[in-house]
Parts: sequence; structure tokens; C-alpha cells
Amino acid sequence: MEKGNEKVMSLVQLPQKAIKDVQFKLKELENGYKSWLAKQPLPVEAAIVTATTAINGAAIGAFLGVMTQDLTSSLPTPPPQSSLNPDAVAPFQQVQAVAGGPLVQARNFAVITGVNAGISCVMKRLRGKEDLQSSVVAAFGSGAAFSLVSGMGGANPAANAFTSGLLFAIFQGCSFKIGEMWQSTQRPTADDVYYARTRGMLDKLGLQNYTKNFKRGLLTDSTLPLLTDSALRDVRIPPGPRLLILDHIQRSVNCP
Repeated sequence: MEKGNEKVMSLVQLPQKAIKDVQFKLKELENGYKSWLAKQPLPVEAAIVTATTAINGAAIGAFLGVMTQDLTSSLPTPPPQSSLNPDAVAPFQQVQAVAGGPLVQARNFAVITGVNAGISCVMKRLRGKEDLQSSVVAAFGSGAAFSLVSGMGGANPAANAFTSGLLFAIFQGCSFKIGEMWQSTQRPTADDVYYARTRGMLDKLGLQNYTKNFKRGLLTDSTLPLLTDSALRDVRIPPGPRLLILDHIQRSVNCP
């Protein structure tokens, strides 16, 4: 009976092990891609990030457009005489810009996600971190681009692009702060035990914002003595913090 139970347990564990192996391989591929991308010149990285994110956004937008169908078919059309009056046509154009079919939604999502990701990429490379300011700037740019591309600007596209960008920025800023507040209330995850010394070191150096970089690169406590400048660069830690981290590790080795 015990042997039968052991066989059942082994059969149950096989799929779980296979899933974990696949997840590990995918994580390795993702880290390798991010590492390669971080070594590219800024224009190349920004272009790749913008294009890939826009493609993903277009796919999501097209799917939503198919699911919701083309709402413009049920919307009223402007009367013929209104074609000479831009103010009369503008409301109809604005509704069509956000309630169109798969192609319209694909365009909208591609612009919003692509521009946002591209600006975020540039801001992160230049400033060395992801924070509220970078998030708000990226949201403003995506909102303005969406307004211009979708035709929601009406008779005054510049003013409407600014207004749309401002609304996107406010919404993104609020979402960012809410996310920070939510994360601060969460309990440490199970894998945090592998980063206890790392967190302590970063807190001591005032670099606690880079804890996520270590986790993204799977740089656990056991890898601290092996850290090099290139390894820290691969997880997108700027030169100044890299020097502080390596100096701290070197001092810890010399003075145990």
C-alpha cells in the first residue's frame, strides 16, 4: 500500500517539476533578453521596447474590439449640414475615436502602450530608476499621442492633446501612489529569505530602491561575494550605486 502511495505521489510531482523547470527556463530567457537589451544604445533599446509593447497593445486592443463589436454602428451620425461646422462634427469624431472596431482599438492601444513604454524606457535609462516622475511623464506623452492619433483633438488638437496628456498623467500618478501604498502593506514573500543580507546591505547604503533589481536578476545572498560590475550593470543598477555596493562587499570580505 505504501509503495502504491509513493508511486502516486511521484506521478503527481512529475508535472509540477516539469512546470517549475519550464518556468525557470522562461525566467532565464527573460533575464537574458533584458540583459542583452540593457547593453544596447539608448535609441535601439527605446525603439525595441516601443515596438514590442505596441504590438502587444495592438493585439489586446483588437481582441477587445472584437469582443465589444463596432459600437460606432449604433451611434448617431452627424447631419449632412454639420460637415461645414467643425464644432458640430467634433463630438461625433471623438466618440468614434474611442468606440470603434478592432482596427480602431488596436491603433489606440498600440499608441498608448507603445509611447508609454518608450518614454518610460528613456526616462529609466537617463535617471537610473523607475519612480513617480518617470511614470507621470510617460503617461502624459501617451495621453497626448493618443489624442493626436485618434483624432479626438477636434478643432484645437494641441489644446486637447495637452488636456488628454494631463488626465493620463493624473490617473497614472494616482495609480502609482496607490500601488506603492498597497505594496508597503504586503507581507514579505517566501523568497525574501534569500535576500535578507542583500536588503540589509542596500538599506545601510541607502539604496533600498534597488532591491527589486537584485530579485529581477536572481542575485540572492549567496551571490554577493561573486558580484561584479557587469553583473550589477546587467540588472540596470547605475554606476554610482554599483561602486558603493562593490566597495561595501569588498570591505566586508576584508573585515569579516
